[in-house]
Parts: sequence; structure tokens; C-alpha cells
Amino acid sequence: MSEPDPHPLSRLDETVHQRARLGVLAILTERTDADFGYLKRALGLTDGNLGRHLEVLVTSGLVDLRRGYDGRRQRTWARITPAGRAALLAELDLLRSITRLVDAEPPDAS
Repeated sequence: MSEPDPHPLSRLDETVHQRARLGVLAILTERTDADFGYLKRALGLTDGNLGRHLEVLVTSGLVDLRRGYDGRRQRTWARITPAGRAALLAELDLLRSITRLVDAEPPDAS
């Protein structure tokens, strides 16, 4: 007997799927870039928490960071990479396939 195909849930990307990182990627697809303060407020995260999630996304090649000044204030801007956009779209496609499974009629149990 052959093994059944793995459930689509097994293919979720932990780097992308985590709530805060998914939020960062989603926000960054809506705009050219976003500064650290905007992401922090939009996602309801602390400095340290957002910093850690951005570090994971940067290390994975999904987000680039740029540091600079806005007047006298130092700021950090994040931008999604092409790999980040592809990873987000793949995750969304996978979530859609899971939704279709959930919405489908259950097999006849009789």
C-alpha cells in the first residue's frame, strides 16, 4: 500500500507563515517600502519583536533593510525582495488550496 499524499498543511513555510512575518510581507507588497515605526504600529509589535522577525526575513532573503536619516532621525526601511514576493504568493496559494479542501463536501461516510 502506498503512502498517502501529505496534507497541504505540511507544506506551509514556517518562515513566511508566522503571523508577524506574514504581516510584514503582506504590508511590504502594498508599498515600495515601509519604515520600522510604521511596521511596528501596524502589526502591534515591540521594537525587539519586530527586529527579530525582520532579522529572520533578511537572513532568508525575503526582505532587504536600508538604514538612513530622515532629517536628524535615524530610520530603517524594509523592502520585500523578489524572493519574498514569490514566497508570499506561494504561501497564499497553499492557503487557498487548504481553504478549498475545508470548503469541499466531505466524503460520504456510509
